[in-house]
Amino acid sequence: MKFSEQWLRQWVALEADTQELVHKITMAGLEVDDVDPVAGEFSGVVVGEIVACEQHPDADKLRVTRVSVGSEEFQVVCGAPNARVGIRVPFATVGAQLSLKEGPGNFKIKKAKLRGVESFGMLCAEEELGMAESSDGLMELPGDAVVGQDIREYLNLDDKIIDVDLTPNRGDCLSIAGLAREVSANFLADVSEIQVEPVAPALDDTFKVSVESKEGAPRFLTRVLKDVDVTKATPLWMVERLRRSGIRSIDPVVDVTAYVMLELGQPMHGYDLDTLNGSLIVRMAKAEEKLVLLDGQEVSMNAETLVIADEKHALGIAGVMGGEGSGVSQTTRNVLLEAAFFDPIVIAGKARSYGLHTDASHRFERGVDFQLQRKAIERATALILEICGGQPGPVSEVMSEEHLPALSTVTLRAEKVASLLGITIENDLIEALLTRLGLEMSATAEGEWTVSVPSWRFDISIEEDLIEELGRIYGYERLPETIPTALLKLKQVDEDKVKESDIRRVLVGRGYQEAVSFSFIDPKLHQLFDPRHEPVALANPIASDLSVMRTTLLPGLVKTVSYNLNRQQSRVRLFETGQTFVREGESLRQENQIAAVITGSRYPESWALKAEPVDFFDLKGDLEALLELGGAAGDFRFEKGSHDAMHPGQCAAIVRSEGIRDGKVMGHVGALHPNLAKELGLDGAVLMFEASLEAISQGHVTEFTPLSKFPEVRRDLALIVKQDVAADSLNQVIREEASELLKDVRIFDVYAGKGIEEGYKSLALGLTLQHASRTLKDEEVNQLIDSIVSRLESEFGASLRS
Repeated sequence: MKFSEQWLRQWVALEADTQELVHKITMAGLEVDDVDPVAGEFSGVVVGEIVACEQHPDADKLRVTRVSVGSEEFQVVCGAPNARVGIRVPFATVGAQLSLKEGPGNFKIKKAKLRGVESFGMLCAEEELGMAESSDGLMELPGDAVVGQDIREYLNLDDKIIDVDLTPNRGDCLSIAGLAREVSANFLADVSEIQVEPVAPALDDTFKVSVESKEGAPRFLTRVLKDVDVTKATPLWMVERLRRSGIRSIDPVVDVTAYVMLELGQPMHGYDLDTLNGSLIVRMAKAEEKLVLLDGQEVSMNAETLVIADEKHALGIAGVMGGEGSGVSQTTRNVLLEAAFFDPIVIAGKARSYGLHTDASHRFERGVDFQLQRKAIERATALILEICGGQPGPVSEVMSEEHLPALSTVTLRAEKVASLLGITIENDLIEALLTRLGLEMSATAEGEWTVSVPSWRFDISIEEDLIEELGRIYGYERLPETIPTALLKLKQVDEDKVKESDIRRVLVGRGYQEAVSFSFIDPKLHQLFDPRHEPVALANPIASDLSVMRTTLLPGLVKTVSYNLNRQQSRVRLFETGQTFVREGESLRQENQIAAVITGSRYPESWALKAEPVDFFDLKGDLEALLELGGAAGDFRFEKGSHDAMHPGQCAAIVRSEGIRDGKVMGHVGALHPNLAKELGLDGAVLMFEASLEAISQGHVTEFTPLSKFPEVRRDLALIVKQDVAADSLNQVIREEASELLKDVRIFDVYAGKGIEEGYKSLALGLTLQHASRTLKDEEVNQLIDSIVSRLESEFGASLRS
């Protein structure tokens, strides 16, 4: 929010200079982004009146004027289109110093001759005085401006514009009144708040209002003003205050509503009463209902948008912007003023959803004081009557008390303040600081208070909030640096758990880089990767292509791979850990996952290594390295699987065994589906896996097993089985049959081709057998091998290769 320093100082009497004021505001949590002068550096500019104006004899676009400064007159050649007799404008006399933005420094006004006519000075626009970026003509001053008076003095230009960046919870500071409270507490200075007296009605006229959405608009006030002269000029002091807050003057009624918003914090709207049909209705919009806004943009509204309408059509989006034709114009004679409290939840995100951001929506989204509306409408009424005249009716109010926020009380203890802030603040100072923020305090015991939270502070609900306010206003820089002491119990370390940092370290050591992507993705991307699960849609997405929660980590990783490939990074290895969000009925399952993706060459480019593309077993090897971390690699096996995002013939399910045959699928590993690769414009092999991080992190407590002193026995089996028989299935049977005698089983050859029947393959298995307490006999080993072969024959149709 931008505001005039002079305006603020009229509310709070301060001896501090601008630098100290800015520092205090910033340290109190209201960060100051910028401090700018309200006008450029200039001197020698006074109020001048054009008393004569004639066409230049040799130039169509120039005029020869005579300008009076009271004691004397000067001839000035001027090219402004609005130069005419009778207006009063800023006049830079000969010798005046201007600081023009195009120039290298100060520009001195000298006597000049333009097309043969002498000119003694310069008539100025706002741009020449550094008061605007551009101007269409001369700056016209009010008719009562004192001719000859220094313009800096007349316009109070020795002022600064302070731009404060407020956090979303401090909507109460989006006004001079709110800022004055903050400054008052920081400097322990008194606030000279404006006194708003009720305006006595001169008419009985009211306008019918019907609030259908009471939860969206629990308080709605209106007032009829008749015989208002909108052609009157807005007073210069108001125009200047609006300008210094970044708001352009339009007409007196619009200017007053904007001024009250800046002064008190209550957005308002003025309707042309004669254009309204029947009554005012506050309701939810109809689906696809059209509305042309004040800026000329036509929007198609959804049924979740709160609107203000009459009996024929919508007049505006509540709390955001009025519609075209509903506002005050130069022909308006009768006005309906509106001041309302809209629920922040109902208003939140509506402006952004229509590509808008207004001063009103900025305030209503953060929360406006729900007890401010009557004061604001009385203040606006008084100002409009003072400027434009007219006759006011009574204030009409429609209120649903049950839907208004509840006022809260909080207990504050001095000992708790000292405990959390590390410093003892005197009770009198605690009361002085908090009461200046508008909180009412009632002492219930020594060092204990019941604090009534005012209606404009939505962010205070517990004792810690009050202590935070004390620390903020007392000054964070004044709080001592203390080392906290506490009796802490050592956290239990689960020895069977693998640290996430160790998992990361292994992957980084194998050439991967960690990626961090958004938890929300494009709905189209979700449909490509996981069409089986309905994603959770965000109520208020930051962009249309980031509007649903991810159910898998793979879309973000594959999208990042595409980004890198498009930037000539041909070898990519990425991994990510994070949560996925899967809807299960009425609940939401959030699970930590780990995923990785590789593409490009197997090794970094080198003269010593042959360039080979990555394949399935490169990624599977990296995954197995993770499984080895917890000593639980034997608990996992890989089975033929299917995944919507993976190649049907190159996808394996990662199964964690619960028994030798039973298990639970913990993830999948495989190649990116060809259709998906084509859709995303990816060439070459892209391999990826995703698995439960908890499952991979769960290992075994390390135990010592004595080494057997008895010799190992090695037996090799060459088996012919059908192509679709998985080697892991053979391993399971062998482990079941051999039991504790089996120390290891390895596949050392796979062959299909000449000598092997079509549709079959040869698997060569090496079995290592050993007993812990005795030497195995040949007869015993042979019997065991025969038993194994017999089971493999019966269960898989396997036969020994001759």
